[in-house]
Amino acid sequence: MTNISLKLNNGVVMPSLGFGVFQSSPEETAAAVETALKTGYRHIDTAAVYGNERQVGEGIRRSGLERSQVFIETKVWVSDYGYDQTLHAFDKAADKLRVEQIDLLILHQPAPKGFDATMAAYRALETLLAERKVRSIGVSNFMPRHLARLIEHTGVVPAVNQIELHPYFTQSEVQQANAQYGVLTQAWSPIGGITFYPGWGEHRRSTLSDPVLGEIADVHGKTLAQVMLRWHLQQGRSAIPKSTTPARIAENFEVFDFELSAEETARIDALDTGVRHGPDPDERDPISLGITIPEA
Repeated sequence: MTNISLKLNNGVVMPSLGFGVFQSSPEETAAAVETALKTGYRHIDTAAVYGNERQVGEGIRRSGLERSQVFIETKVWVSDYGYDQTLHAFDKAADKLRVEQIDLLILHQPAPKGFDATMAAYRALETLLAERKVRSIGVSNFMPRHLARLIEHTGVVPAVNQIELHPYFTQSEVQQANAQYGVLTQAWSPIGGITFYPGWGEHRRSTLSDPVLGEIADVHGKTLAQVMLRWHLQQGRSAIPKSTTPARIAENFEVFDFELSAEETARIDALDTGVRHGPDPDERDPISLGITIPEA
């Protein structure tokens, strides 16, 4: 099977289906990344705050693939926002990954209570892009107002906005704003069946037991997770599923050999509840978490 590619707004080509390592322990990350790459994934998504960038780099090297064959995406955490701090955040990430260039570097949160630092961090990303230390830049968890303010005061439109997006929470207004500005929508928690953040979403329904998704999965002889990933890809989004189980890693990649009908896609779209499973970017200031990114 072959991954679908998407062209970003600066012409860089990115595999649409990525492999995520959020909440993967350092002990299991390298093996999971190696397995994913041997399965066929060519896009790995990590973040400074995940604490496993070093192991992502190790997994890529274990795979035996050339550096140019793997699209690496990582994120700058808010404790490293600010112009000089973000330039140094790149150095930390590149050192841990053991690469000279990162394919996509994005800001992890809008941090609206300190948005001047957010914009300074993005200007640093623009510098890194001009110096070809990164191939593309973007943001994560930006709502339309955050995106509009950023674009108004900076020079490079983000290539990607990675947001919580699954059948129970489609964020149509954010998707529309992304499309308006030419920003690719990328889905974290694309399946929506796992509680990613303690304190959020404990009382929500799991997409993995949804009867509509189950009916569509039965028609195609696929799992509910595969149907949801196909739903993302057919609508032109990037999706970042995560697993450390080899069988599930392989299953999540087997989504290129079937197609959802327009009616099936509409049925999935109609499942939206408007309820987040993760934290609201405006309600909790990530700076208050007190997380800092170590040098090594």
